[in-house]
Amino acid sequence: MTEDSAATTAVPGEGATAADRETPDHVQVCMPAEGAYLSVLRTATAGLAARLDFTLDEIEDLRIAVDEACAMLLAQAIPGTSLECRFDLGADQMTITVSVVAAQPRTPARDTFAWTVLSALAGTVDSRLGPDDRVAIVLQKRRGVSRSG
Repeated sequence: MTEDSAATTAVPGEGATAADRETPDHVQVCMPAEGAYLSVLRTATAGLAARLDFTLDEIEDLRIAVDEACAMLLAQAIPGTSLECRFDLGADQMTITVSVVAAQPRTPARDTFAWTVLSALAGTVDSRLGPDDRVAIVLQKRRGVSRSG
């Protein structure tokens, strides 16, 4: 796990709050594309959301959303490849991009129950096909925005 922080007005971890950040932090996690490793990603998601002062309910929503997005992508991941997750941390929002390399890349269907769950939990959800047969799901959650329903 690596963390890249752009120049900020305060040193993260030394009393800085999300509001003190002028530029977003970026954290990237790369792990084997296997379900056994998802607990690491759920823990990283919860820790980073807590750092941004998300509520306990919002943190749990994100943990479930990341788990669901990974499950959707792992179904088409090439065995032996990596699952990559990038967290972009803003002052009041988190954008999470989860991606895998697929043998037959296709974006997840948006008319499924799983997509509806993702949308309810994360707020804004998108998918895309990238270079080298990479399929990604992008989740964006703002702090303080309750889920619909």
